[in-house]
Amino acid sequence: MLRELDIRNFAIIDTLSVSFTEGMTVLTGETGAGKSIIIDAVHLLAGGRGSQEFIRHGAQKAEIEGLFHIESEKHPVHKKLEDFGIQASDGDVLLRRELNGKGKNVCRINGKLVTISILREVGAALIDIHGQHETQELMDEKQHLHLLDQFAGKLLTKAKEGYSHTFDKYTKLKREFASYNENEQQIAQRIDLLTFQLREIEEAQLVPGEEETLLEERKRLQNFTKIFESISQAHEAIQGESKGLDWVGNAMSELEHAAAVDEQFKEASESVTGAFYQLQDTSTEIKRILDQLEFDPERLNEIEQRLALLQSLKRKYGASVEDMLLYQEEQADELDKLLNRDQRLRLDQEKLKELTEDLRIEAEELTMLRKQAAAKLSKAIMEQLKELHMGKASFSVQFNLLPKGKFDRFGQDSIAFHISTNVGEPLKPLTKVASGGELSRMMLALKTIFSKHQGITSIIFDEVDTGVSGRVAQAIAEKIAAIARHSQVLCISHLPQVAAMADQHLFIEKKVSKDRTTTSVKELAGRKRTEEMSRMLSGAEITELTLQHADELLTLARDRKLLMK
Repeated sequence: MLRELDIRNFAIIDTLSVSFTEGMTVLTGETGAGKSIIIDAVHLLAGGRGSQEFIRHGAQKAEIEGLFHIESEKHPVHKKLEDFGIQASDGDVLLRRELNGKGKNVCRINGKLVTISILREVGAALIDIHGQHETQELMDEKQHLHLLDQFAGKLLTKAKEGYSHTFDKYTKLKREFASYNENEQQIAQRIDLLTFQLREIEEAQLVPGEEETLLEERKRLQNFTKIFESISQAHEAIQGESKGLDWVGNAMSELEHAAAVDEQFKEASESVTGAFYQLQDTSTEIKRILDQLEFDPERLNEIEQRLALLQSLKRKYGASVEDMLLYQEEQADELDKLLNRDQRLRLDQEKLKELTEDLRIEAEELTMLRKQAAAKLSKAIMEQLKELHMGKASFSVQFNLLPKGKFDRFGQDSIAFHISTNVGEPLKPLTKVASGGELSRMMLALKTIFSKHQGITSIIFDEVDTGVSGRVAQAIAEKIAAIARHSQVLCISHLPQVAAMADQHLFIEKKVSKDRTTTSVKELAGRKRTEEMSRMLSGAEITELTLQHADELLTLARDRKLLMK
């Protein structure tokens, strides 16, 4: 659930801190007081599109911060946080977003800097915002398949994963198959190019690690004089007359005499003796290297030519010898396919035939599972619509299969929700016959069904009850309250029936101080809540009669909520 929301310098909000409770929270207030601005802030917090226009006039940046608490360890947001390397401390998830005047965004999750796309992905697992414009999802038939699959659950998800794997192999093979039917002249030109490239690489006789070895050898040859002089001087310092080895030898002899008289010098004597013989061996090795050192200008020239060849090949075939060898392998495989394309064509035809059959079987399984889910969804929606006073409505999921042998990433199904809102009227596409109020009730029916297993922490309704009244308004209020049993619900409403069902009532008020407009929030309870309910019932004027009606409405709402438990 969303526990805390802090907003600073956002639109007409100066500084605002709101604490939310579990269940259903309603936000009420006069039109233009800033209710939707709060929802806009939450939308931005969940990765929505930002704009400099959101920054309060005169401020450098807008800041929004929201603290969510996730009780279930199985909540999908934990997996997303883990994938992005973000720690969740005791189930708390802190989202933060800043908008500055230059149009830049700073996003953080639990203090870690993230991209907007990551913020959006995590936010989608926490918040589901539904306003009047969100009914566009219902008005887009392309989204109906997604909604049905979401309802179908894990069994269909597993089948879709298997289908997607087969579909990827199918599309890849189809692309290869199509490439065989290219223009013969293009194929001949490609064969010539590949043959030339492979011959050039093969003639170079590339060896892994060769370039590094050559660079080291070139470095030694380029610095031959310096190396020779240094080694010679080192050998002279050790082996020369009255030099290092002679003095160490003298020290060794003297310490041996001392150790023969006094045991405390034995360890020092042995140490110097060991150093003497080690130094003597090193001097011999240095002399051997000096005798072998020889400058070969021809070899340096060979190395330069070889490195130049490698550099030339790298510009065409890869950044390293290893990359060029990999390129050679890939091009050799392509050349083999082109030279033996008739045989490959027959083999791929057989494979494509097998994959097409596999795809057909898996697509038919998806269709079967979807039809089973569609029957359950239709029944569930009809029950919900009946409770929303659309008992005479009929609902069904219409299936239209793609042409035989045609498949897309989602199978072979194209579906559309159909509805009839009046007795005797045929079922027609939802997108063509539903009114705004009917779409709102359809949306609520779907949300009620999905909220039980969707896993969303907070669902936000932004004036989805617009255009309804009377018993329909009461039904919508009860439906939103039912959703709040499974997820935290934040709801902006002008309907007293909806406000009465809330577990928490927040009043949004706009004030003018020092020639600046600000928005404030206060929680209503007791008499204050009754007065606000009275205002929603009658308008600006509050009378004893409207207060009585408000009390009665709140009492009825409490009774209905008790019956719902």
